[in-house]
This record gives sequence, C-alpha cells and structure tokens, in this order.
Amino acid sequence: MIIKSSLIESIGNGLSAALGEAIHPQWVRSLPGGDINNAGLIRSGSTRWFIKLHQNAPAGMFAAEAQALKEISEQGCIKVPNAIAQGSHGDTSWLVLEYLELTSSGPAALLGEQLAALHGITRKQYGWNRDNYIGSTPQCNTYGKEWTAFWRDCRLKPQLELAQTSGHGSRLMSKGEILLECLDQFMDDRQPAASLLHGDLWAGNKAYTADGRPVIFDPASYYGDRETDIAMTELFGGFEQSFYSAYQSCLPLSDSYRLRRDLYNLYHMLNHLNLFGSGYHSRCVSIIDKLLAEVC
Repeated sequence: MIIKSSLIESIGNGLSAALGEAIHPQWVRSLPGGDINNAGLIRSGSTRWFIKLHQNAPAGMFAAEAQALKEISEQGCIKVPNAIAQGSHGDTSWLVLEYLELTSSGPAALLGEQLAALHGITRKQYGWNRDNYIGSTPQCNTYGKEWTAFWRDCRLKPQLELAQTSGHGSRLMSKGEILLECLDQFMDDRQPAASLLHGDLWAGNKAYTADGRPVIFDPASYYGDRETDIAMTELFGGFEQSFYSAYQSCLPLSDSYRLRRDLYNLYHMLNHLNLFGSGYHSRCVSIIDKLLAEVC
C-alpha cells in the first residue's frame, strides 16, 4: 500500500484533535496486519503508535472496533491496546492504537484467568448497542432475550445467506436451513449469561507484553454465550492447556459445551468462506453434516 503524505497529514490532524496538541507523525515502516487490514508504525518524537489502514472500509468498521476496545478496557480485566484516534482520508480509513511491544509467548494461565474475569461482565440481553464487523463481514448485534434466536438470526443465518449470494452453492444453504431448524436440540433451552466477549478470539489476536501481561486485540465484541469465545480458541489451536485449566478453575464450562463447540465455530468457518473463498466450503459442509448427525 502506498502511503501518501496527505494521508499522514490526515492522521496527524486526527491525533492532534484527540490528544489536544500538535502532532506531526512520520511513517516508520509497515507491520504485519493480518488478512483484513494493512498496518504500520508511525511516530512523532519519541512516541510511537500502531496504525491500521483499510481501503474502502465498510462504514463504521474502525469506529466499532475502537468502541469495543474502550469497553473491554473500562472493565479492568485484561489489557487491550488503547484506541487513540480514527478517521479517513479519501478511500482509506485509519485507526491509531497504542503501540505495544508484544511477544507470542507468556503466562497462559493468567490469560485464562483474565478472560474468565472479562466473561464475568454481563448484561441482561444478548447483542450490543451497535452492529460491528467480524473481519470485514457485517455482524448484526440487535439486542435479544433468547440466545437460540440470537445465534440463529444474528449469526448463522446471515452467514449462510451471504454464502449463497456469493455463489457457494445451494447444497450448503439447504443443509444449513435444516440445521437452523434443529438449533433447539443443541441449545436445550439454554439461556447463558450474556457475557462481554472478545468475539474473534483466535491465537493471532492474543499476545503478551514484555513484563508478562496478556493482551487481546482486534475484537468483534458483543454480549453472548462465553462458550463462543472458548470454542474459537480451539478452532485453530495455539492456546496452551494451562490457559484452559486456569479458565475452568475460575469459570467452569458446562458438561454439554462439547455439543455446542462445533455449532459456534461453524459461524467462523462460514465467515472464512465468505471472506476468503471456496477453500473453506468443504469444511463448512463437513461441520454441518457432523452436527446434523448428532441430532437428526
């Protein structure tokens, strides 16, 4: 991505407004930013910031992320990078975050304890006060009092419909529709506490500071079943057993969690299909077939 001087000027204006002083940032270098955004390091004097950039970003994508980071931070349970400023210039949206020196290894048990503390923050309804994004896919967060209905109508159904619209075949949708009709058999009238969730908790979205503090980032937050966060940690691996042991000691999972794990991870696999293409199609169908075999 070409970084134009006018973009840096726009970022400087946003930082100046947010911090109440004149900031004239310089681009230092590009950084790994994942599959959705570009990322880089900027600085002004001795102060450094992490910046995320996205061309033709969906409306409000970075604003929603900044709000989620703020909400998690305010609970005091676990460290997240502070969102400093966000805005856009031309077709490029940007989000400036606190820069943290991070490492991939650290006290996994402490991460488990702190995630459990975050999940202890609850509300009366499922959802959030605004819609947001899972990657760059819209995520509906309309408040609801019934968990099964929320997972069906705000999570699985929109992803299945998007997959059909994107040309991933009627077979996936037809099997998915059968699954949606069977959700009650997985949930068994389950009404879990509406916990504050990270929402996209794979190993690439957690790290540790040099002094051993767990950090989570790139949230897709809402209030829902805490099992969904734990399920995603198992989807791609990368979480030590001590993480799970510590979490369980603080906030034990239900004996029936294993029944729902694939159901919750289906949402993320469908999202990968919609974001990255047909390489995920067979796995989505396989998960649905496995789930249907358990209840039909």
